[in-house]
Amino acid sequence: MKDFWNQRYSEPEYAYGTEPNAFFKSILDTLPPGRLLLPAEGQGRNGVYAATRGWQVDAFDYSEVAREKALALARERGVSIHYDLAEVESFSVPPRTYDAIGLIYVHLPPEVRTAFHRRLVEGLQPGGKIILECFSKEQLRFNSGGPRDPRLLYRLDDLREDFQELQEELAVQEIVELSEGPYHRGKASVVRFVGCKSA
Repeated sequence: MKDFWNQRYSEPEYAYGTEPNAFFKSILDTLPPGRLLLPAEGQGRNGVYAATRGWQVDAFDYSEVAREKALALARERGVSIHYDLAEVESFSVPPRTYDAIGLIYVHLPPEVRTAFHRRLVEGLQPGGKIILECFSKEQLRFNSGGPRDPRLLYRLDDLREDFQELQEELAVQEIVELSEGPYHRGKASVVRFVGCKSA
């Protein structure tokens, strides 16, 4: 799988564009800048945007090519982000550290997803938020991107279970029109979730 992502990220065009995910941006713009974690950040579009808004950004991915492109984008925009090479399973989430954590199209199998999501909750400061947008299981009806393995697609009930310690601020499944680089284009079924850790 790592070879697949390195190959995709090696293409000249940014796979999902250089602008932030619209939902992530809409939530982030309502928050005062703080410390942000972006797992599986890919080519940096969300982290670089957050840095331009004054956030201290920690990001990671297991693709070396993605990291190189993310850091190049940060230089181009005149900001800096901290970007580690790491896998979801082995990344150490420091406790009570982050004011926000963005999970934008981070698709994991159930046996990895639940444990990782709960580690992320531990990594939030009191008052910190999880911001998530991923493809729903209904995405198999569309050809606008995302995994074809239904185990990697999400249901709101699963997310509510994973993040049960958080106060739910938003949880919806809806059809949206994606325009994010060459690989996220057209109608898509997504789940969107925002949860806040109690102070």
